[in-house]
Amino acid sequence: MSSFTLDGATRVVAIIGDPIAQVKSPAGVTQTLQQRGRNAVVMPVHVGSANLDTFMRGAACMRNLDGVIVTVPHKLDAYRYCATASERAHFLGGVNILRRNADGRWHGDHFDGEGYVHALRKNGCEPRGRRALLAGAGGAGSAIALALLEAGVAQLAIQEPDAARRDALIGRLRARHGDQVIAGSADPRGFNLVINATPVGMQATDPLPFDVSGLDGGMFVGDVITKPAVTPLIEAARGLGCGTQVGADMFAGVCALMVEFLLADGPLAG
Repeated sequence: MSSFTLDGATRVVAIIGDPIAQVKSPAGVTQTLQQRGRNAVVMPVHVGSANLDTFMRGAACMRNLDGVIVTVPHKLDAYRYCATASERAHFLGGVNILRRNADGRWHGDHFDGEGYVHALRKNGCEPRGRRALLAGAGGAGSAIALALLEAGVAQLAIQEPDAARRDALIGRLRARHGDQVIAGSADPRGFNLVINATPVGMQATDPLPFDVSGLDGGMFVGDVITKPAVTPLIEAARGLGCGTQVGADMFAGVCALMVEFLLADGPLAG
């Protein structure tokens, strides 16, 4: 990273998750912030769910900590620390980033869905009119589900092993989008956009999130996982001639949105 600044005046943004080693945000967001003339650095912090409250209470006391980027598994839990949030974050009940308000409290938003749809279009997949199958009703999955519906998919089926969490998300989405939102399964047949928004695939021993025998070359298949760069799901889809999108594609779109969010207000905006 050219002309990198790190000194006592450097502003800090934390990125929290469990695990944390797979995240790409520290380098990309730091580089962009510094290119924008901000003396700021993104620091990865490994925080388990049991320690999230302890971390957030400590973060509130760190006067040079201007933001918190949130990844698995904290995107839904981190929402409760927001004094203010975007309408999108309120609807989803989750955030993937927080920044300081002028009063020192946290303001949150969620860019996973918007970033994912932007990446789909950049990769030649227009969601409008497609029948989509989405695995995952957690933080990323909820945001992507909302963004797909707002982008005009004809139908969205949500597959999630936690039936209560799946049904709660479907209920919220149906309030806006009606019966085009349904419960799905691991069988992708009949769909032409298939997306994994779960951590399944990060470990070599993980099962596949979908029955890949149901894929065909006319489908577009995406994943949110960034490590490995190409998951077994994406490998299988490419072998069948499907269009694909990897997690790094989503990351690029989300990264740009997070930088604008961080620079919009507070110390980093100076």
